[in-house]
Amino acid sequence: MKLIIAIIQPTKLETVKLALSKVEVYRLTVMDVQGFGRQKGFTEVYRGHEFTVNLLRKIELQIAVNDEFIEPAITAIIDAARSGPEGEIGDGKIFVLPLDDCIRIRTGERGPDAI
Repeated sequence: MKLIIAIIQPTKLETVKLALSKVEVYRLTVMDVQGFGRQKGFTEVYRGHEFTVNLLRKIELQIAVNDEFIEPAITAIIDAARSGPEGEIGDGKIFVLPLDDCIRIRTGERGPDAI
């Protein structure tokens, strides 16, 4: 079992959800987050004063998957979240973490059956 954490552009959320459903990954958690990397933010003028906004809005997806769904989920996210064939700075990141256990609260099931 793995926990996939994907940071993507907000405009790509629906495309990524559709791509994940095509590879039979239906369960995910979505969070609004802020951050910056190579994009380093942007400059705006407000009431005549210039200031830098260096925390950009992103979407974080958390997806717990069994082993056979790891690569299909990663490929689906990459294909759906990338801007154009080459991609662009700010398209996002994917982190894959080991998932020691999963427990379904309703039934008490544990491990891969609980996902």
